[in-house]
Amino acid sequence: MEERGFQPVSSCSLSSARPSVSPEEETRAGFVAVNYIDCKPNYVERFECLFCSRARMIDNMPGFIGMKVLKCEEEGQPYLVVSYWETKAHFEAWVGSPEFHEGHKRAFADLKEYRERSEEPPMTSSFKTYTVLAR
Repeated sequence: MEERGFQPVSSCSLSSARPSVSPEEETRAGFVAVNYIDCKPNYVERFECLFCSRARMIDNMPGFIGMKVLKCEEEGQPYLVVSYWETKAHFEAWVGSPEFHEGHKRAFADLKEYRERSEEPPMTSSFKTYTVLAR
């Protein structure tokens, strides 16, 4: 990963970084946000390490229940970051918060670095949000 100056975390283990959401906790969720993240092959390790060493800013946000980071078994498919919230308003407060920007600052810096070199970004993301209708 040295080609872009990224330094992966040597002890990175994505599985140990994934907070689980218990079935009991999941039943409290009235709203779910799914972030679909596509990474270029040279950015996959960096992306995983960002999650391994994440700032955990989301963890104490009001209405946040938990999240799961899913890696497709089929190579080249997007990662899914699934966050569970009590309400849509709680999620919107997170996305507009200083904690959101602090929690994503390393990834935002990576994207800025690519933009400054007029290069295609190493990752793209898109959100889809869902209201829980049934369990």
